[in-house]
This record gives sequence, structure tokens and C-alpha cells, in this order.
Amino acid sequence: MYLLLIYDITNDRIRTKVASACEDYGLDRIQFSAFYGQLNRNLQEELILKIGSLLGEEQGRVQLIPVSATDWEKRLEIENHAG
Repeated sequence: MYLLLIYDITNDRIRTKVASACEDYGLDRIQFSAFYGQLNRNLQEELILKIGSLLGEEQGRVQLIPVSATDWEKRLEIENHAG
């Protein structure tokens, strides 16, 4: 199942660890605080538990949103590169 994982975490150290965890699970960064990829339900639950453990009592919000491949293909996007 495809998913979009987004987060708003104020602590830099924890935010970096959350990003690393997302990458460890094979998710692709699509924004500074957003990742996209494909994980089965068990791995989704495992990842969200890991992120919850990293976040602990710190202020933050993490959302894992299922996205169908069909809906993802319908997305609209603007991407500019410096230079």
C-alpha cells in the first residue's frame, strides 16, 4: 500500500532521526517534512511506533496517510531547481 507520511516536529535532533527512520524503511523524501512510498500494513505500524518512540514527550505531529497509486498519479506538482 502506498502512503504519505508528513510531520511537524520542532526538535531538530528528533526531526533528523524521524527522517532517517523514514529513509530506513525505503520511503522517498518529497518535501523537507514529507515522505512517500510503499509499505505493507505491518511495516506502517512498525514505523509509526518507532517514530512515536523517537518523539517521546516532545512536541510534534506525525500523520501517515494511505494513498492509492491511482490518486498519486493524479497529483499536480510544480518543481523548480535553483541555478
